[in-house]
Amino acid sequence: MNIPQDTTELAVVGLGGVGGYFGFKLAQHYAGAAAVRVTFVARGVTYAAVCVRGLTLHSPEHADPVAHPARLLETVAGLAPVDLLLLCVKEYDLEDLCRQLQPVQPAGAVVLPLMNGVDVYERIRRQLPHAIILPACVYVASHLTGTGVVEHRGNPGSIVVGQDPRHPLFDPRPLLRCLTDAGIALEYQADALPAIWTKFFFIASFGLVSARYNQSIGQVHENPALHARARLLMQEIAAIAHAKGIALPADLIERTFQKAATFPYHTPTSLQLDVHAGKPRTELELFAGAILTYGDALGLPVPETRAIYQEIQALVPPRGHSPAAAG
Repeated sequence: MNIPQDTTELAVVGLGGVGGYFGFKLAQHYAGAAAVRVTFVARGVTYAAVCVRGLTLHSPEHADPVAHPARLLETVAGLAPVDLLLLCVKEYDLEDLCRQLQPVQPAGAVVLPLMNGVDVYERIRRQLPHAIILPACVYVASHLTGTGVVEHRGNPGSIVVGQDPRHPLFDPRPLLRCLTDAGIALEYQADALPAIWTKFFFIASFGLVSARYNQSIGQVHENPALHARARLLMQEIAAIAHAKGIALPADLIERTFQKAATFPYHTPTSLQLDVHAGKPRTELELFAGAILTYGDALGLPVPETRAIYQEIQALVPPRGHSPAAAG
């Protein structure tokens, strides 16, 4: 296939709930387009399923539930240099993926990580020191219901994205227009770190407490003892954010509890589901591990995080079926 030289190349790595939702929108919108070409990178059975059936998204936003990328790869080894690389993998796969990207993406490659966590930018920066990395956080209620099949509920997914602090002269907005043109809700903030940390307040505190006690978001919010543990975790996160110079609202802890109250009472968190399903790899390090690492580096005590981290590690979780999660 002859690709026009002015074609914008987009790649989506990882087709889970997040990558599947946003990748679907890009692939369906730009199907057959000369101006933008979309590549998916998916592993194993997901690669095989998408190769045969395409990517399926069940969402009230789309009448046609199937999309096909212009190109599908099983590993990033075959990925040619792209204009924008969307990383949509689990945090425990991040370093390995970045090592695989080192030889195939040139200096100045633009990376948009659609992942949870406050340390994602720094971890990518260590592995890809010459890349342009756009700090971002994502909000979408989507999850896998089968191989290559994603279900989306609730509000349209959205992304908050900012400028790379290491590359203040690079304006990503012209490139990001490829996403908004595909119907993706995107908010650009020159400094996206406050938005990332604001989300982390919720997902880390409620994720850790819900996982420790196998209690829903509503139960954590309602139970005085669990509510108190979540507050202590937020206070430790707030101290770290302050030490790092992250500008956060003074009432963020109360806002976070107010947000928790808007969820259906029995909503579990993704960390809770993974821990109590006995999964060998979870996002415990993404939440507690990041707080502990920052605390040690900044000389800040984080005893509540350290205690709950050890308590979750000591759990012997039962296996079983669980409902869809928030996170």
